[in-house]
Amino acid sequence: MKNELQARMMRDLDDKRPLRRAVEHAFRHIDETPDRRPFPDDAALARARAMHAPMPEAGADSSAVIDRMKDGFADACVTATGGRYFGFVTGGVLPATLGARWLADAWDQNAPLFRTSPAANIVEEICEAWLKDLFGLPDETVAGFVSGSSLAIYCGLAAARWRLLERQGWDVNAKGLNGAPPLRVVAGRDTHGVVVKAVTLLGFGAENTEWVDVDANGAIKTEDVPALDDRTILLLQAGNVNGGGFDDFETLCARAKAAGAWAHVDGAFGLWAAAAKDYAHLTAGMENASSWSCDAHKTLNTPYDCGVVFCRDGEAIKSALHQAGSYLEIGAGRDGMYMTPELSRRARAFEIWAALTYLGREGVDGLVSLLCERAAQFADEISAAGFRLAAEPSFNQLMFACESDEETNHILRTVQESSEAWAAGAKWFGRRVIRVSVCSWATTEEDVTRSVAAFVNARDA
Repeated sequence: MKNELQARMMRDLDDKRPLRRAVEHAFRHIDETPDRRPFPDDAALARARAMHAPMPEAGADSSAVIDRMKDGFADACVTATGGRYFGFVTGGVLPATLGARWLADAWDQNAPLFRTSPAANIVEEICEAWLKDLFGLPDETVAGFVSGSSLAIYCGLAAARWRLLERQGWDVNAKGLNGAPPLRVVAGRDTHGVVVKAVTLLGFGAENTEWVDVDANGAIKTEDVPALDDRTILLLQAGNVNGGGFDDFETLCARAKAAGAWAHVDGAFGLWAAAAKDYAHLTAGMENASSWSCDAHKTLNTPYDCGVVFCRDGEAIKSALHQAGSYLEIGAGRDGMYMTPELSRRARAFEIWAALTYLGREGVDGLVSLLCERAAQFADEISAAGFRLAAEPSFNQLMFACESDEETNHILRTVQESSEAWAAGAKWFGRRVIRVSVCSWATTEEDVTRSVAAFVNARDA
């Protein structure tokens, strides 16, 4: 039986039928993308749910597996690379980066050590250097390539915890937090939920956080930030997920640096403003922070999952995330596991390399500007149609609403259930709003106008 199974796998590898079948379905899906619904309808969801069944006793033909996967799940996917999906901050995918992902998956590299994949660690070195230059980060900064900004924030705050306690003579790796000197966490009231998750996972406690009020776009009110000291972690944002606001890095990062505090900048989508000449002023001064986090699968439009943590204190992040084992053979080059929590992880930096190589510095600038221009167009057209903007549009984010929360919710549900566009809802300063995040390179001027018309039609109906 074992030999028969191995022989079957060898045949699949030799004739490549399942791979060719997957490519056929993928190409068809891509061709249909412009006309696909932004969000699946009930029939598509029913087909996906119908896939629930007991696990087969006997295996199936490999091509049949690919066909069944396509038939059951393809239509239940969100069309994030289409032009009319504005839910959350979900980037599209550049064709070059999708190709890079496919090729890297065929290579199937495990990226923690130079010894497990020299290529993966060399490309991480290249991307680290390019991104530091693109964002204007200090030369001593190191980068870790993780699944997304959720984990990147965790890594940055773990490094902060290690360093601030180490300065007070406390080895958190050896002694843990029981009896440790207290640390302070200062953050804006509308900081992203993944930041709060990192705060709780690292044992700081959400209730111990010193919350600071935010302005109309979600930026922390600089004048309300309390005095900082060398026991403080200051959490800042480059792009509030609702209002798009950027914190005052010039003032706050300088204050943190002078006080010996640790400033972390959550820039999941907004850190990329630093790479665009018309928007770089939004991130001015952030180079004085201690750590930063961002996603390539948002503004840069690489495939999921692709996040980066940057830390100017290499010793802190490597100590906080250190792992050892007698079988771990340290190589002659970069060993990326020391800047990430994972040991085994996929070689996601190939997609970042492909995006930056395909776009170049000018293309990154152009992509960021394109997303912001489409968001500004959306804001102009939705406002002209009589909807109320909940805040001045900022970067690639905007929010709008109707006269009442009930009408706002009804119109949002109506548009979500249609095949025209998909946006998300939120609560902003106590009122329900519709939030639009323009994050796909594929969104055209016509897509924006068509999406605005969907909201107008829902309201008028």
